[in-house]
Amino acid sequence: MRKAGVGAAAVVLLAVLMFFAVSSWSRQPAVAKPSVQPINFPHTVHVQTYKIDCQYCHSDARRSEYAGLPSVERCMGCHKITAADKAEIKKLAEYHAKKEPIPWVRVNKLPEFTYFPHKAHIRAGLKCQTCHGAVETMTTFAADTGPKLTVDLLNLAGLRPAPPSLTMGWCVDCHREQNATAGRHAPLDCVTCHH
Repeated sequence: MRKAGVGAAAVVLLAVLMFFAVSSWSRQPAVAKPSVQPINFPHTVHVQTYKIDCQYCHSDARRSEYAGLPSVERCMGCHKITAADKAEIKKLAEYHAKKEPIPWVRVNKLPEFTYFPHKAHIRAGLKCQTCHGAVETMTTFAADTGPKLTVDLLNLAGLRPAPPSLTMGWCVDCHREQNATAGRHAPLDCVTCHH
């Protein structure tokens, strides 16, 4: 009789933990998924083949909260000649002829109440790949942001899996690591990112 009571208590405890994990996870922002873009942009070609620095296209990263996207004019600076016969470049030329920006689908998106200044991270000497992964190997850029149910359940079970990129825990861990190993003074207080 006593064993049945312990087993039932364990089942109830597990059910409560599962409920909290699922309810906590369901209130989190959606995970960013690879999206279909209006123009196929192969980072592999631009970064690996032609050695174009991230900040050439994402020039706002060194002076702003947002990294920004290149203007159609910047893209056409090279593509008036380079690969002008390719289908994707013809799409680019159409936007340029209409004087319209390319309607890129945003991939990296943090919660609205989160402030993330790219410029502070660029000035600290961090590479873009630190947060965005090996973009130079991607033909289609994709991001993995926000909490995941599996990570929440593993944490509840007492295991500490590597948090997915661009979560608060991942950012705080990076700040702690930079402070400990690189002698930086990356802030750890909440109001730095949430105000």
